[in-house]
Amino acid sequence: MNARPAKQVDAANIVGHFINGEEVHDDNRPTPITNPATGQVTRHVAMASQETVAEAIAAAEAAFPAWRDTPPAKRAGIMFRFKQLLEEHAEEIAAAITDEHGKVLDDAMGEFGRGVEIVDYACGIPELLKGEHSRNVGPAIDSWSEFQPLGVVAGITPFNFPSMVPMWMYPMAIACGNTFILKPSEKDPSAPMIAARLLKEAGLPDGVFNLVNGDKEAVDTLLNDERVQAISFVGSTPVAEYIYNTGTKNGKRIQALGGAKNHAVVMPDADIDNAVNALMGAAFGSCGERCMAISVAVCVGDEVANAVVRKLQAQIAELKVGTGTDITNQMGPLVTKAHYEKVRGYVDLGVEEGADLVADGRNLVVEGHEDGFFLGPCLFDNVTSAMRIYQEEIFGPVLCVVRAESEEQAMQLINDHEFGNGTCIFTRDGEAARYFADNIKVGMVGINVPLPVPVSYHSFGGWKRSLFGDLFAYGPDSVRFYTRRKTITQRWPSGGVREKAQFSFPGRQ
Repeated sequence: MNARPAKQVDAANIVGHFINGEEVHDDNRPTPITNPATGQVTRHVAMASQETVAEAIAAAEAAFPAWRDTPPAKRAGIMFRFKQLLEEHAEEIAAAITDEHGKVLDDAMGEFGRGVEIVDYACGIPELLKGEHSRNVGPAIDSWSEFQPLGVVAGITPFNFPSMVPMWMYPMAIACGNTFILKPSEKDPSAPMIAARLLKEAGLPDGVFNLVNGDKEAVDTLLNDERVQAISFVGSTPVAEYIYNTGTKNGKRIQALGGAKNHAVVMPDADIDNAVNALMGAAFGSCGERCMAISVAVCVGDEVANAVVRKLQAQIAELKVGTGTDITNQMGPLVTKAHYEKVRGYVDLGVEEGADLVADGRNLVVEGHEDGFFLGPCLFDNVTSAMRIYQEEIFGPVLCVVRAESEEQAMQLINDHEFGNGTCIFTRDGEAARYFADNIKVGMVGINVPLPVPVSYHSFGGWKRSLFGDLFAYGPDSVRFYTRRKTITQRWPSGGVREKAQFSFPGRQ
């Protein structure tokens, strides 16, 4: 409620909503959108009221019957045209991401490309929706299963991947025959709005996809409206847990992906140079604002730890930090001033807790962009599991080095942590890698791969308090999440034979 009054904001410069095939201009509680590289407000975004969200739900509900009955091949055709349009507008979408999130342009293009892969997977929906059929399961009895859409479903997505994470959700949900409402992050809403326009251009019927910008009021309206059958969420663990508990209490199917504290184990036999190169990108890419970022390096043995820290320090000193529009830069700013202050506060805390801050990015100044939200890469050594900088998700360019005496001790640290999103091991030893993959209590595992994000035809998700719900995002699990299985058994008695009543439980005959 602290946003500037509407009369002080140019209505033409407010991002509204997309409902029933039309952009809805709205000046309700306009909230600033800031360019993280300059610290300047570039536009505003409207916060949807309960009435606006209800309008989007009504549009989705009205569009569902016809869309449900649309042949999957026709839905696939629309997805294919949408994919073509996305690729034609790739630079526009990447520029919008960089302008509002701050990540460098090639990272924005990478995010966008991984999202388009999900659209590509959705183009195969006629095959993915094929059920099973068995003839003569009993005398003249056939049985089959089919996958039917749920109805109106919704997605609530975070700021760190404004293009990719929404595409984890709506392409498959729509291809499965549902109608969809997206509530993206209010910090960077332009990329999802561009996609909404392109869906309409691709031929998607009005009301099948709707977008409402907003905050907790919009989220709670989706959670409490009985017409919404399922909600997908990606964000922090406290909010994921709230959405899961509230949504399931209201009878909804919920898939809520939460926080992470991803560890990389560096074994004594690892290729240290390759491991350090991988850690640099995994820890500091996208300014550490990734749920799959490596934020803890567990080095097995002091010799390994000393080498890793020394080489990381050297590379951090050469890392280019600046505006995302400069293609020579490797890391941009944090998304908002509030998030900058939060991450910087964690660095201060780590020093207070007794960790060794061997690379300090707190005093970084980018010339000409002194008001931007820039924090240089930070590296802590001798971090212990008792420290908050180890226990909590920082979501910034902060890498903690923990020293362990063995692979088993390293694995115990990971298995004891409340989060179980992603992890990786660097080693040349196949036996050690296999043991790690088999016994680690984490949902996504990399072996010499620092960011083991599954491709579109596999599914993404963590364990423990990194995921609330039973099904992962995108891939095969998305068909299971966005549909209900129905099994049908039929019999057509022949020859006009009148059958006697049967009182015993029927079995195979």
